[in-house]
Amino acid sequence: MTNPTAAMLVIGDEILSGRTRDANMYHLANELTKVGIDLKEVRVVSDDKDAIIAAIRSLKQRFDTVFTSGGIGPTHDDITADCVAQAFDVAIDVRKDAYDLMDAHYKAQGSEFTETRMRMARIPDTATLIENPVSIAPGFTIENVHVMAGVPKIFEAMVASVLPTVSGGEPLISQTYRIERGEGIVAEPLRDLAEKYSDLSLGSYPFQKNGAFGTNIVIRGTDEARVSAAIQDLTAQFPNNGVE
Repeated sequence: MTNPTAAMLVIGDEILSGRTRDANMYHLANELTKVGIDLKEVRVVSDDKDAIIAAIRSLKQRFDTVFTSGGIGPTHDDITADCVAQAFDVAIDVRKDAYDLMDAHYKAQGSEFTETRMRMARIPDTATLIENPVSIAPGFTIENVHVMAGVPKIFEAMVASVLPTVSGGEPLISQTYRIERGEGIVAEPLRDLAEKYSDLSLGSYPFQKNGAFGTNIVIRGTDEARVSAAIQDLTAQFPNNGVE
């Protein structure tokens, strides 16, 4: 069985400028691995209307599921919701379900539900809301695109809300074998191993420690027995190293 595919679209000038380090991709990749969804592409775009629309239209056609991060807050540069609506050719305005949710929240806090905050209740007509237990302002899902906040704690909470609704596949098993030799030495045996285990993903990641070169070999697949067999072959070729 081929696992479903996913893409992630990270939106925001603050990511591209280097002012903010994105943590959401790391979290999403780990969570998708657990449920058997293969994250195939991550794209980062600026707060530019045309770039966001083009990316949404491209990714939603090429992948089973798309996750976006960023640009659904209350400020003038939070334009993701409008761009997604345009990408799907649907109208967008303050939605009663989102408005009521946020209005009740701010009343309970004794805070004013300002016009600025009301921007976060603007939801495309055909979308369904994504729960936000952290700060109440919802994300939304429209067809195969899940639109979520960029703040890591909120993003993680929204991912937890969305994943049970997404069809997964076979969870990926991953094992790492550390070899205390450089990539140049392990390249040929690794090529032969990749041919033998063509159903698995084999990655080579060099490192340097205490002046010596080494290589981490990461083997991934949905069949635990096959992954273990590949690790055993590595162990036979490069003994006295280590599985991580």
